[in-house]
Amino acid sequence: MTGETTYRITVGVDGSPASKAALRWAVRQAELTGGEITAVIAWDYPPIYGWEVPNGADLDKDAARTLSAVLAETVGDEASVVPHREVVQGHPARALLDVANETAAALIVVGNSGHGGLTGALLGSVSQHCVSHARTPVVVVRAEQHDGSG
Repeated sequence: MTGETTYRITVGVDGSPASKAALRWAVRQAELTGGEITAVIAWDYPPIYGWEVPNGADLDKDAARTLSAVLAETVGDEASVVPHREVVQGHPARALLDVANETAAALIVVGNSGHGGLTGALLGSVSQHCVSHARTPVVVVRAEQHDGSG
């Protein structure tokens, strides 16, 4: 034993372009540092009184399928770093922080959709919550913007 510790990265995934950009960034960082990635997707029941899960719906399995699809599309089979997968029931920001703490992550990576102002205030910002409450550094990655010129 050399006493070396593994550089661990926790990245939030929800299928959005911003989360895919965050996942790509995390993979590149892990390749540079020899680190490990834990890709986290979180789901929760809507906070609506009387709401019931539709028949045949399995939100945990749906989230796991989304995570698998995003990893296949974004990371593929040829990446030198294969992310660990975590499907968590709960608020996405809280889930990311909990997994980061449990895995002793050195870094959290999240995407940012660019919703600010009233929309961001009403919807809540996972990236803002993580930046405000994380015990480790947080990298916020914006979705890649295409201006249509190329």
